[in-house]
Amino acid sequence: MADTAETVKKTIDQASAKAEKTQAAGAKVFRDSVEKSVAGMSELNAHGKKNLEAMVESATAAQKGVEAISQQTLAYSKKSWEDGVAAAQSLTQARSVQEMVELQTAFAKTSVEAWLGAFNKTTELYTASVKDAFKPINERVTATVETFQAAR
Repeated sequence: MADTAETVKKTIDQASAKAEKTQAAGAKVFRDSVEKSVAGMSELNAHGKKNLEAMVESATAAQKGVEAISQQTLAYSKKSWEDGVAAAQSLTQARSVQEMVELQTAFAKTSVEAWLGAFNKTTELYTASVKDAFKPINERVTATVETFQAAR
């Protein structure tokens, strides 16, 4: 009977040891899973913050571009108006129809050249503005794609 009691005690001790090891291993796996989840959530929050910062940077760049285009357009409009007034004054001082036609032709030529110059400058400003506005967003898309590719 003593041998049986001893055998039962050994079996219980072994089962207890195995249960403790299994519980410890399960607790470790659970802790590791929780830590990975928390780390993943932290990474996701950081990613979201960077995306928001990129959107703000993009909107700021777009606003600066609109301001530059507006200033350029206003400057062109003012200069065009002044040139038109000056041309009208010179036309009123013309002494002949021939002189009036020459003045009008010169004014038309300079007006078209000024408009083309302003148009080209506005196009350049617009292109630069779009490029600057999309740069932060493109960088975030690239970073996201790289993150997903690294995770595969």
